[in-house]
Amino acid sequence: MEHEDRFVDIEIKLGHMEDLVDSLNTTVYQQARRIDQLEAMVNKLGEHLRTLREAGQQNPPNERPPHY
Repeated sequence: MEHEDRFVDIEIKLGHMEDLVDSLNTTVYQQARRIDQLEAMVNKLGEHLRTLREAGQQNPPNERPPHY
């Protein structure tokens, strides 16, 4: 009987561990997707900053418009 109880306890623990692994896998997958989204956003912001910088070199920001 003692061995049966030990096996039941091990099976219960194994079931909990499988659930935990599944939960962790889901979390890691969601975090990887979010990281991909954030990297794409950072790349777009970098491109936007480069565009602004290039536009700023053509028209200096402190230059008065011609109608002044």
